[in-house]
Amino acid sequence: MGSTYGDWVKQQREAAGLTQQALADAAVMTRSHISHIEAGRRVPSKEDARRLDRALNTGDVLSSFLPQDDSAIADHFESARQFEQQATMIREFALSFVPGILQTKRYARAVLGAAFPPMGEEERDKAVVARLERSKILADPVTPVVWALLDEVVFRRPIGGADVMAEQITHIVRLAECGRVRVHVMPLGLGAYPLLQGMMTLMWFEDQPPVAYSEGVRMGKVHDSPALVEGLQGAYALAMGDALPVRESLALMRATAKDYGHHE
Repeated sequence: MGSTYGDWVKQQREAAGLTQQALADAAVMTRSHISHIEAGRRVPSKEDARRLDRALNTGDVLSSFLPQDDSAIADHFESARQFEQQATMIREFALSFVPGILQTKRYARAVLGAAFPPMGEEERDKAVVARLERSKILADPVTPVVWALLDEVVFRRPIGGADVMAEQITHIVRLAECGRVRVHVMPLGLGAYPLLQGMMTLMWFEDQPPVAYSEGVRMGKVHDSPALVEGLQGAYALAMGDALPVRESLALMRATAKDYGHHE
């Protein structure tokens, strides 16, 4: 998003005599989200834009003139992406694929290449760029804190081929070795456990309640019901108790990368 939109939001807020916190309260948003929008770092969702219009008495201007986002993010994931960019802690669970923020370029391309209906080359390129943009949250050495609980199947299925898998696994190992991401593997021999229904992301924030995001085939949903989020957090904690410790998880991942033909 260009800075013009954010600058205009700021001008309207100041003209209304509102602080960022006051606007956040009126629009049922967070102060940090308002700050990101005004600085041009975030594109508000359509619902956020409608709430800003109501709070600022700007008709439908902010809703009608939302900057075009050509980053090829699936509609059902857009709200989750906004939360992902604001989170101070993220806990991922993946059953089939490496979570998006941990994917390498070639792995992301292979995953997106399996979509049906098939994507055109240009569309897939945009989707890969969008996915890699999400991973930039890891450029900050501290925030967000990221944990990844990954089913062993994630590493055993050779998506993109042996070389792509070796590169992808090694990327995650290096993130874990430098302390940027904490990784635990759910071993295949475990049997059933509470998270087998699908992938899930838990997110915590500096100034708003935690949320969860779950995803299935062509569908995804952000959950903000406190009872439901607490239940999903409990299921994650229970599953974590059965996962391999970090050292054993990394040993398994290194061995798997080696099996794919990777050598340091």
